[in-house]
Amino acid sequence: MSASDLFIRPLNRLSLALTALLLSSAVSIGTAWAQPAPVITEADLERVRREQPNITDQDMARARQKYRAPSEAELNAAPVPAQPNIDALPQPKTNAPIDLEALAKGYSAQSDAMAQAQGFATGPGLFVFISLSMPQATLQRLVDQAARAQASIFIRGFTGGSLRATVAQVQGLIGQNQVAIQIDPQAFDRFTIERVPSFVLVRDGTRPVSCASGTCAPPEGFLRTTGDVSLDYALEHMQRRAPQFAKVVDGFLRRIKGQGN
Repeated sequence: MSASDLFIRPLNRLSLALTALLLSSAVSIGTAWAQPAPVITEADLERVRREQPNITDQDMARARQKYRAPSEAELNAAPVPAQPNIDALPQPKTNAPIDLEALAKGYSAQSDAMAQAQGFATGPGLFVFISLSMPQATLQRLVDQAARAQASIFIRGFTGGSLRATVAQVQGLIGQNQVAIQIDPQAFDRFTIERVPSFVLVRDGTRPVSCASGTCAPPEGFLRTTGDVSLDYALEHMQRRAPQFAKVVDGFLRRIKGQGN
């Protein structure tokens, strides 16, 4: 609060008091025309003056001292934060040049590991997308065929939101089979899986590309078919639809039939 505020506030209160008296007079006139308007006397004004605080020069001086702005000398005397000493920062133990080739190889290995985790393993890949809510007989048939074909099975999430229930159901399906079952909702987005069961055949050398969901498979790098069919029937359908994939499909079909790796 400034000193001028301390001086102006009493005047405002005096003005408000006079306004209140005038308003009460106007209301009386509006509601009772026969009554004479009240007269504001010197005694009324004197009473209002006595009720207001008396602001002296000393009060204003104290207010100026309490709320004064710092002088230029005080501002100049304020401490300035020290600048960081860059030379004092820890230095590397060796000044050997950076091996760009080693960095590139490390990035390539990391990229390959990420691609494998996203379903883009080296070599052609066969993926079966299922839901654990599908009929038990259908699930068991697909798991058995996926194990023989060396295909990977993907599910979107947990059964009823329970990890324990999901693990128990998956273990019951796998039995003695050697098959990979992954819980990966993003894999459903990468291959635009909208219904189950769905079957995806990925061409060798396919690498992920950027898309709205993060990474996706390029359209020319995979085949997809959907339907409540067996894995071998889905593969035969792919073979007829895309002859350029015939050799890859034939390899997986031979595995299902136990005719080779």
